[in-house]
This record gives sequence, C-alpha cells and structure tokens, in this order.
Amino acid sequence: MFTSAKQIANKWGVSDRRVRTLCAEGKIDGAFQEGRAWKIPIHAQKPEDGRYKSSESLLESIDRKKRELDTKRPLSDGELARLKEEFIVENTYNSNAIEGNTLTLRETDMVLRGLTIGSKPLKEHLEALAHKEALDFINDLVKQKKKLTESIIKQIHYLVLADKKEDRGVYRKIPVRIMGAKHDPVQPYLIEANMEKLLANYTKSTEHILTRLARFHIEFEAIHPFIDGNGRTGRLLVNLELMKAGYPPIDIKFSDRIAYYNAFDEFHSKKNISAMEKLFTRYLNEKLDMYLAMLSN
Repeated sequence: MFTSAKQIANKWGVSDRRVRTLCAEGKIDGAFQEGRAWKIPIHAQKPEDGRYKSSESLLESIDRKKRELDTKRPLSDGELARLKEEFIVENTYNSNAIEGNTLTLRETDMVLRGLTIGSKPLKEHLEALAHKEALDFINDLVKQKKKLTESIIKQIHYLVLADKKEDRGVYRKIPVRIMGAKHDPVQPYLIEANMEKLLANYTKSTEHILTRLARFHIEFEAIHPFIDGNGRTGRLLVNLELMKAGYPPIDIKFSDRIAYYNAFDEFHSKKNISAMEKLFTRYLNEKLDMYLAMLSN
C-alpha cells in the first residue's frame, strides 16, 4: 500500500518539501513518482538525517544554516506572502487542534478566508480568527523588535482568548489543575512574582536561543498564568522570540502532541529539558532546510 508525501510528512513530523526531496534523492525505499506526485510505501522508514556534519551538534548545524540563510538574497514579496499564508493556516490549525479545536486544516483555511463551517461551533471559528490576529500582531512586534514583557504577553493573550472576554489579558484568580500533567500550576497569588522571575531569567540567559526558549516555554506553561489560552499564547511567544532573533517560526504539529506533552513531563519528573529542546530543534532544522532549498533554486 502507498500513501502521499503529505501524509508521510505528517507522520514523520517534517515538511512536505523535505519528503519530496528525500524521494528525489532516492532515500526512501520503494517510493516512485506518478505524474507530479510521489507514491510512498505506507510503512516506509524515515531516513537518518545526514544534512549536518557528523562532527557538529544539531544546534551547531542550526547556527551554520542560520548564517547561510543570512547571506542569501531576500525572498521576493510573492514568496514571503505565500510562506506567510501557508504558515498562518497550518500554525492556526495545529496550535488550536492541540487544545481541542476540531476544525480540520481545510476548514481552518476556509474560516480564515471568511467562510462559515455549519457543522462546527462558533467558539472554534472565533479561536481560528483570534489566532490569526495574534500571529499578525507578533509579526508587527518582530518588525519593531519589541522586548518581551508581561504587557506584551497579556496583549497576545488578549487576542488569543476571543471567546472569553472577561478573562482576556488578565492573570487567573483561582487555582487550576492540568489533567494528566505531572505538575500543578502555581497558586494565583504567586503568578505575578513568578512571571517577573521568568522574564528576568530569560533576559539574562546566555544559553542557545533554542535552549532558552525550551526552558522558557516549559516554565511559562508551568506557571499557567491565565485561566485558558496558555498553550496557544506560549507557542506564539516562542515564535515571537525566534523571529526576533532572525530565525523562521516553527509549527508544532498536532500529530506530535504526545511527544510535546511528554517533553513537559520529562522536565517535571526528571528536570530534563532536552526533550523540548530537541523538538524545537527538529522543527527549526526542517524549516531552515526548506528556506535554503527555496533560495538555492
């Protein structure tokens, strides 16, 4: 049995472009081209990633690719617009789906184009539109190179939580628990102090940007400052900081949600940040490869 490059990409947590490249390079056993599409054995194994030198770590490879990207000609307005549109739809779908939104990728695209999905609740439409508005806002913040502050975090959350107006942009006032998690969020009276400490530690950290953001994301979600919308807000903050540092944004896939949840548990049970760092690094590595391939054509 065979499947498509898109389905394999979702299964492996990589981009469609990367799968097609692997097919063209003959690195996926049994794959063949039919017209413009690739047919791939449904149980095909993901090849080892040999795109960085064995003597360098993946973080070093990320830095090398970032430097290479910086030397390339800028993308055209058309290319930028297409990439931005694709990312907004996919990121809105994945980030909301992780939190339980049932809109499909295609339905998300339709909602963002102004259409209504009759079988889906208004709440899910509002979540999609709100996430796009928040993405537009962080793109503006990137252009302005705004320093990350509590005020900016609250503004992003205000945009994300479109369906709960009384809770938008304000810290929660009641204790909460996250079902199945190995950590209980801090008590309400400790939120402000913990957020101040989180931002201070992030600002003074000299770790690699991906290590810093993995740690920041885990600790932000551990504080769980808002009554709802923490996950969506937290993932937007990661992309805000990546883009400010000159990196492409990443999109944590709904299909990777178990690995994503496990990365939080790995930290809270073993104080091991590497699982989240590796997840972020893998996504960023794929995105850098996609940009470099596009610019080399």
